Amino acid sequence: MAHRTIKVDYLARVEGEGAFKIVVRGGVVQSAELSIFEPPRFFEAFLRGRAYTEAPDITSRICGICPIAYQMSAVHAMENALGIAITGPLRALRRLVYCGEWIESHTLHIYMLHAPDFLGYASAIEMARDHGDVVRRGLMLKKAGNEIMRLLGGREIHPINIRVGGFYRTPHRRELAPLAEQLMLARDAALETVRWAASFDFPDRERGYEFVALRHADEYPFNEGHIVSNRGLDILPDAYDDHFEETQVERSTALYSRIRTRGSYLCGPLARYNLNFDRLSAIAREAARDAGLGATCTNPYRSIVVRAVEVLYACDEALRIIAAYEEPEQPAISIEPRAAVGYAATEAPRGLLYHRYRLDEDGTIADARIVPPTSQNQASIEEDLKGFIEGFLDLPDDELRHRCEQTVRNYDPCISCAAHFLRLEIDRG
Repeated sequence: MAHRTIKVDYLARVEGEGAFKIVVRGGVVQSAELSIFEPPRFFEAFLRGRAYTEAPDITSRICGICPIAYQMSAVHAMENALGIAITGPLRALRRLVYCGEWIESHTLHIYMLHAPDFLGYASAIEMARDHGDVVRRGLMLKKAGNEIMRLLGGREIHPINIRVGGFYRTPHRRELAPLAEQLMLARDAALETVRWAASFDFPDRERGYEFVALRHADEYPFNEGHIVSNRGLDILPDAYDDHFEETQVERSTALYSRIRTRGSYLCGPLARYNLNFDRLSAIAREAARDAGLGATCTNPYRSIVVRAVEVLYACDEALRIIAAYEEPEQPAISIEPRAAVGYAATEAPRGLLYHRYRLDEDGTIADARIVPPTSQNQASIEEDLKGFIEGFLDLPDDELRHRCEQTVRNYDPCISCAAHFLRLEIDRG
């Protein structure tokens, strides 16, 4: 039809409540609006007046799926403010716990949220009836990631063992041996996941994104590095506010991020992959090539394959860290508070996560700013909807709805609303 209005009032699988509306006139998509209408959560306000030592535990409550990312960003920002750097085994353990979060979060998205889009099922429950072995493989992979978080974090959800300066307790080498055995099986399952995801039928869509991610001198990025883009951006986290801005749009309670003077950008697995392919381990690079990805990928529908490659990398990196692990002399280093401002950016499963804190002399938090990947990707999601859906307008209503949902879920914007299922309302003008 030449005139259509596509309106979804409750968008599934985003953090909080979301919706979108697409207006088509004369066979052309005139507008695409993503609305996030979750209530304000006030975490930045909660942090003001609290001790710097409390930030990791408070920020971990922002997300039950990726609490490690918020804790790591908080501790790195505090350590930046206090003039300390964590090295040696403690630094390695931080990479290990981030491996766990990537494994469990990416696997959840791949198997439970995104694969049904490609295989023609309304949910993972329906998919499991025909693909029980596949779903069991996904659950096994996710369990391996959860086990890393439990061992190093004290528990799987909202871990309690991470602190500014290190950990409250560090594991003995003997505790890591069973985990290594589990991860060897998980790595095999992750390789099968890459091959499985690569077999899906992908829409032929490409876009010239500005990719933004961390880049480290010699590692695939988790906790450290410069913030870079494929269009020349190369800054330290303390320059983030000089190059990025957030604005409020009436339709959304989440802030809207853009690069100053340039506009939208994309963060997350696709950005990390394109900016850091050479930093992947050998097994992950080979699997990516065998999956048909090459060193670059600009088709967002193939992001499910990229996530699978990152799961494989995280399993491989976790095994490397465990093999080289030496028990630290102490679980944390001593810290003296001071008045300062600290900055950090880490790579949450869904993309770049920025934290900034201003501390008073006694270590009390005077001000806090947190920029999650979901808000950074909002503009890019809308541009994908507007640019890609026009090529699907000849589809029946149900199939068009499917493509709209799939396009949003390419970003894995989060899952706190996963109990909802989309309803599509079309006004044919």
